[in-house]
Order: sequence, then C-alpha cells, then structure tokens
Amino acid sequence: MSRTYDMPALGAGMESGIIIEWHVDPGQAVKRGDIIGIVDTEKGAIDIEIWEDAEIAEILATPGTEVPVGEPLLRLRGAEEEAEEAGEEAVDPAEEAVIEAGKEVGGEAEEGLAVPEAPSADASAGTTSPPAMEPAPTPRRRVSPLARRRAEALGVDPEQVVGTGPWGSITAADVEAAGARPHGTHRGIRGPASGDPSTPAPPPPQKGEPAPPSSPTSSPPPTPIPPSGDDRQAAMRRAIAAAMTRSKREIPHYYLSHTLSMEPALRWLEEANRDRPPAKRILLAALYLKAVARALEAFPEFNGFWEDEAFRAGDGIHPGLAISLRGGGLVAPALHDAPSRTLEELTGGIVDVVQRARSGRLRGSEVTDPTITVTSLGDRGVDTVFGVIHPPQVAIVGVGTVAERAWAEGGMVGSHRTVTLTLSADHRAGDGHRGGLFLARVAGLLRTPEEL
Repeated sequence: MSRTYDMPALGAGMESGIIIEWHVDPGQAVKRGDIIGIVDTEKGAIDIEIWEDAEIAEILATPGTEVPVGEPLLRLRGAEEEAEEAGEEAVDPAEEAVIEAGKEVGGEAEEGLAVPEAPSADASAGTTSPPAMEPAPTPRRRVSPLARRRAEALGVDPEQVVGTGPWGSITAADVEAAGARPHGTHRGIRGPASGDPSTPAPPPPQKGEPAPPSSPTSSPPPTPIPPSGDDRQAAMRRAIAAAMTRSKREIPHYYLSHTLSMEPALRWLEEANRDRPPAKRILLAALYLKAVARALEAFPEFNGFWEDEAFRAGDGIHPGLAISLRGGGLVAPALHDAPSRTLEELTGGIVDVVQRARSGRLRGSEVTDPTITVTSLGDRGVDTVFGVIHPPQVAIVGVGTVAERAWAEGGMVGSHRTVTLTLSADHRAGDGHRGGLFLARVAGLLRTPEEL
C-alpha cells in the first residue's frame, strides 16, 4: 500500500508551510536525499528532501497551498509495495484517495472523512434505488490540535470556520483569521448548511421576476502567498517566541560555565593560516564546533532529543550553528557528521551554510537534524552567553568573546587571551556532574588543537 510523506516541522514553533514548487512528477523515482521541492516557512524558503528511495505516487499539496505540520504532502510507493499491489485486487482511484486521506497513524479512518459505500446490487444491475429522504449526518471536520486550542482561546467555533488546509482541514491561521473580525461578517466563517432545516429558505421569485443567481455554499479559499519583508520578520519572531516560551516552560534548565586560556588554540590557528589565502583560512568557529562534536563522543547524553518523556540519542553528531539573519531572527542549521570532518571541511561547511541561511535556501535536513546547538556572540563583544535549549534538543553550548585577561598558570601570572564556554542542559536527561565533565572535555580539546 502507498504511504504519505507529511509536512515536517522545519523549525521550532513552525505550524505550517506554503508549497512554492515541486521538482518531481507522479510516477518519478526518487532517492534518499533528493531535493523534491521548496516550502516557504517563517525562516525562509527551505528545500524539501526525501528520506527514502521511493516512487512519487501522487502530489497532494499543489504549489501555493499552505499545509499544516504533519499533514500529507505526497503519496509514495516503494518497489516492494509495487510488487505487493500487483497481486491485490484493483481499487478505484477515487475511492483509494478518499481512504488514504482518512487514515490516521493507526490506520483507522479519521473523523470527518466519509468513505463512500459500495453500490448496491440493484445499482450494479442497472437499476437505481431512490435515495433515502433522511438527511445525511454532517461529518466532523478535520481540525489540528493547535487550531482547536486557538479556537478555544479566541472563542471561535471551529465547525463554523472554512479550512484552507488539505481536504479542507482547519489550521491555526484559519482560526485566527476568523477571530480577527466580527463574527459572521468576514470570509472564513461558514454559513448555514444548505440542508439545515433551521435555515429559512429564500422566498420564491414573483411571477415575471428573474430568479436570483445561485451562490455556492462556500467560496474557494484564497491561495496563500509567501510572506515578505515585515510580515516575514514578524512571523519569525512569533515562531522563535513560541519555541523559547515552550523551552523555558517545559525544560528544567541548569547552567554551567568554564573559562579557559585560548593561547594554544590561537597560536596554532595563526600558524596554520599563515601561508593560506584568505578564502582558505580555517575559522575559529570550526575549532569550537569540532571540539564540541568530539566531546559528545564521550558524553552522548547531551547529543539527542527529549521526546515522549524519554531521551532519544541522535543518529549521529550533528551540531547546529546558530546564525543571525539579516533584519533579525536566527536559524541553527546542522553541520552533519562533524567529528569525522576536517577543520578545513568544517570551515567550508560553515561558510556555505551561513551564506545559504542568509539567502533563505537551507535544506530540510539541515533544520531538522541538529542534535545540539552551538551559539556564539563573541563577535558582539559578549563575555558570556547562556542559551535557551532548542526543543526537543537537550543542550546548547555558548561561546563568548575572546578577551585578553590576567591569567595565572604554572605559578606565573601573565596576560592570556581567554574565552568562557557555557552549557545550558536539560536536567531530565542528565545532571551537572556530567555537564561539568563535558565542558572540561571541550576545553581540553581546545587546548590541544593539533588533535582536532
């Protein structure tokens, strides 16, 4: 049987995305990692990647459609499923689409999506029985949990809101649009159903008068367009605020700091870059990322996610680098498999991801894969930064500015260039003892940069 590819959460606080374009067609084979389309989010246009080898069976969300997180974008078919389907009884395509649309994760038909009954024997013989006169019950409509919470907060009846999501599903944006205007005076509030007996019928036209033009039961929803300028910045700030509010409310943070001399690392870096052209020089940020990534090999409890009341280790070590965007806001895309990459490779990866982040062209895996975040405000002169954990991650490492300070070492007092590292971590996944050892390990690796 075919399966759906659903809209991923491409960033904390993301509720929906607008499909900009598809790079695939039904019947086309795709491989894991292929870019199959582009979705617009609060943080810019993001390339949609496919996570497995498959065939595109059907495109469910057309360009211009706003799709809530978790709703289907495509139907996929694998090679083994094609073989299975070849031996099964053929299913009418229209019926298959309705059944597929009505499935929940558990495989049952979801509320609000009626599956048509099979025709009766009389119908198949060429005779049609008259329809029953009893009115059909009105099906419950698909409302996302977030939209239902927003409706309750705004005092909006979700059953009276026109949904713009797939198959008419109601999104949080639909509810907020309905609640922003007086009840019954704006688009987004449904009128009475045409079969509702409590709705008075319009008077018949008088003899000689033309009949009033019929109106559709509901006008088609407008096609969403990607936001720009101030709208995008406002949407990004709302998404960041929602994610950070959730983090501070739900995650029991604890905070640690460790100050170290950066003289060995900086002297090594100056020597390594001496004969390199500017475009090929190793960045200090690459040393920080590599040291964090290598330390995580010994402290895996900081590399992963807190989900379903339990810690889940990351599939790899993919530190996310916090990047400030022009005009405000930030993203933290992943540098994949950082422990196995050279400092030169990490430097190239940092330059590439910063450029694409600021031009709004990140890949889906880069915003969904980070297993920990590294944030630095050193270039802003900040001595110490204690970050807020990016859910569902369990830790964030902060890096301050490199500053020259009095430093005692080996019984001698001198002037050293130093930096303060910090750790904000989730107390559900670990404790301060392990957190302190982890920071000490990062500092030790920075003191021996030749080992990175």
